[in-house]
Amino acid sequence: MVNSNNPNSNQNDKDQFFHPQSKYYGEFSPEALAFNANLQEFASRVGIVCNLETGGKISSEEAYTEIKRLWKQLKQSKHELLDTARPPSPDLPTDE
Repeated sequence: MVNSNNPNSNQNDKDQFFHPQSKYYGEFSPEALAFNANLQEFASRVGIVCNLETGGKISSEEAYTEIKRLWKQLKQSKHELLDTARPPSPDLPTDE
């Protein structure tokens, strides 16, 4: 049930409906979590582009070009977040 006293509640419900995000179950690291969010965003946007093309709002060539652009962004994200070597974290001092 939507709370009519809170106009942001309705907007949040719409955002969740149109851009759902699943929980992350992989091995946790900030980089992996960020890449997972980027991957879900990619999937959502590809779905939108496909629907626009299917509905005749954009041409097949435009859809291909947009998906190719989104793919390049995802590849860059993977390279920056997962493929680059991270410096080892410094050991924390102990009170011994």
